[in-house]
Amino acid sequence: MKKHFAKYKGRGVAAPAIPNGYHILWSWIGACLAIGMISWLSNEANAPFFMVPFGASCVLVFGLPNSPLAQPRSLVFGHLLSAIIGLIVMKVFGLEWWAMGIAVASAIALMQMTRTLHAPAGATPLVVMLENADWSFLFTPVLSGTLVLLLIGLVANNLSKERSYPDYW
Repeated sequence: MKKHFAKYKGRGVAAPAIPNGYHILWSWIGACLAIGMISWLSNEANAPFFMVPFGASCVLVFGLPNSPLAQPRSLVFGHLLSAIIGLIVMKVFGLEWWAMGIAVASAIALMQMTRTLHAPAGATPLVVMLENADWSFLFTPVLSGTLVLLLIGLVANNLSKERSYPDYW
């Protein structure tokens, strides 16, 4: 029995080092600008450019810009495909508790199959279902918001001499 629980102790690998202050500062600047811009656009256009998973997307795009999960294809298509899955599952099965599980699991599988895995996009089908969204949700906030995040990610991450974004498209 003890052998079965051994892997729960972890592999004994050290926690990652704290990033240098310059990296933290650029992460802060990028996230502040991205969320600020999306919020401003929402207010000015009186339209929902914002959804909560974008905060978690900022962690990846600005905090870990070299992660495969932060790359443009994962950011944009991860959220977009996950929103499509949420809409389809909601239309077919309704807002049942088990349908939400199917939506998230299906979104993860589709992102894996399309090489667009983006952890924050795992919440996107839930947002779609809990908001009882319609197909326009794909454009506002999903596509519009991810494109703003991407644009600011490209600018903010490349202003720094120590950072480069993206690693690939």
